[in-house]
Amino acid sequence: MIGVIDYKAGNIQSVRHALDSLKIAYIVAEKPQELQQADRIMFPGVGNAAYAMANVRKTGFDSFIKDKAAQGVPLLGICLGSQILFDYSEEDDTDCLGLLRGTIKHFTNIPSFKTAMQKTATDKADLKIPHMGWNDITYTEPNCPLFEGIPEETDMYFVHSYVIQPQDVSAVCAYTAYGIQVPAAIHVKNIYACQFHPEKSGIRGLRILRNFAELKV
Repeated sequence: MIGVIDYKAGNIQSVRHALDSLKIAYIVAEKPQELQQADRIMFPGVGNAAYAMANVRKTGFDSFIKDKAAQGVPLLGICLGSQILFDYSEEDDTDCLGLLRGTIKHFTNIPSFKTAMQKTATDKADLKIPHMGWNDITYTEPNCPLFEGIPEETDMYFVHSYVIQPQDVSAVCAYTAYGIQVPAAIHVKNIYACQFHPEKSGIRGLRILRNFAELKV
């Protein structure tokens, strides 16, 4: 059973629709005690990091997520949910969950992206923020169970202005290219995170959700 955390900053309806289409058992909960029996946890998110973290702390999901991660329960963060698994986000100077080492930076605060923007300033393919649309992914961890059955260079759907900057680059299992190498997916032990939206990424994105649901626990 997948437990979907609803902390009022997640794309819950799209996640519901995706899991319903896959006929995967799940429960959406606004309180941690409702998910105590879940054997997998999904942590979606859209919007602002500070707002999301305030709600996560208010509901007690911060300690719940940390406890479940420590117990080895598979955890999947999506978009904003992937970012606030890390230590800190530049967005509104926000301390995050700290399950993974690293910071979240705005595209324009990454020097190599600034250089890329200057080079493309006169191009029709200007680098706009937020990064929005379909981009293919390149694997650094070919055997990541999240991507089983999904060919490399598959397009996934991205919408974000902030970029995961992990302290340990080996945590990145897939990148996409948007002026720079953008971490598209993270895998550290039982923790998985997608900067893109698998629930909005068509049949391949749905395969990612099925793979997560079928992970060996």
